[in-house]
Amino acid sequence: MKENKAGAYTYVLRCADGSLYTGWTNDLEKRVAAHNAGTGAKYTRSHRPVSLVYYETFPTKEEAQCREAAIKRMSKKDKELLVKKRERDAV
Repeated sequence: MKENKAGAYTYVLRCADGSLYTGWTNDLEKRVAAHNAGTGAKYTRSHRPVSLVYYETFPTKEEAQCREAAIKRMSKKDKELLVKKRERDAV
């Protein structure tokens, strides 16, 4: 993960129960750590541990928030396809 000081991230976490959580942040490593420490979102507190399975970078928080909203509107099937595509592209 490269630092993105001037921008923001949209990210997807896989929770311990297999569910997916989507959010945005300007410090990805710190935010994932917060989720795992129980100080992140209310949803992830009871679904720990979580692991980062997808993220995108954006120059502004507004763009990251817009993408977060778009991903949240996706079906779970479409979110899973997004994660799988990223995994294939990383190989």
